[in-house]
Amino acid sequence: MKLISWNIDSLNAALTSDSARAKQSREVLATIIDENPDIIAIQETKLSATGPTKKHQTILAEQFPDYEIAWRSSQEPARKGYAGTMFLYKNNLNPTISYPEIDAPEPMDSEGRIITLEFDNFYVTQVYTPNAGDGLRRLAERQVWDEKYADYLVSLDQNKPLLSSGDFNVAHKEIDLAHPGNNHHSAGFTDEERAGFTNLLNKGFTDTFRYVHGDVKDVYSWWAQRSRTSKINNSGWRIDYWLASNRIADKIIRSEMLDSGERRDHTPIVLEINI
Repeated sequence: MKLISWNIDSLNAALTSDSARAKQSREVLATIIDENPDIIAIQETKLSATGPTKKHQTILAEQFPDYEIAWRSSQEPARKGYAGTMFLYKNNLNPTISYPEIDAPEPMDSEGRIITLEFDNFYVTQVYTPNAGDGLRRLAERQVWDEKYADYLVSLDQNKPLLSSGDFNVAHKEIDLAHPGNNHHSAGFTDEERAGFTNLLNKGFTDTFRYVHGDVKDVYSWWAQRSRTSKINNSGWRIDYWLASNRIADKIIRSEMLDSGERRDHTPIVLEINI
């Protein structure tokens, strides 16, 4: 099975805008299509509460004719057009789809952050983890989220093994970002967020990229959109992950970033596994 995860930062823009960045996003979508994955997880769709419009659905059906779609958007009391997730999965698959809430601080459970696909022998779940925010104003809530999400994965793992993907909004170790010394008090690299991710892994999950590649350096999944030189200089962060239950880690074949060309922000991540 081949699976790809990507924080797209606005599905609407990627599908309908004529901006230079939107054209770059469509090039990334073409790269994903060429990979022919069984499952595609998309975060930060930024769609309305009613989900993809008819225009979006038409474009997606044209570009992904062999896929079904499951989506979840931000709902009140959360902000409109915020966060959001989507799965595209091959139409020969027949998962049971759930949209779990994890008793997170309000309004995080209303922001459309988790979708789970259940198959006979495993789960595939995706997450768009809340950012700690400017000035770390949401760090306390983020810490609660990390605990609740770890408990949710454990609850799945007790039934059958799982694959968890998404934008986890944390660089786990110093090797996972270009300038760790300058960022110990930055959202995504605080001691609290890193400890939360360590706690998650310690509950029985494997960072598949590190499992395959070990301590390889200078490989990232995100480069600051606001900095024109961030990608040129490879001044990035690795904050997007495919995790697997420890007991199926030996089935991993491939876990790496896909080339997103000149487009900054997130790049897609791919996992291949015998499952």
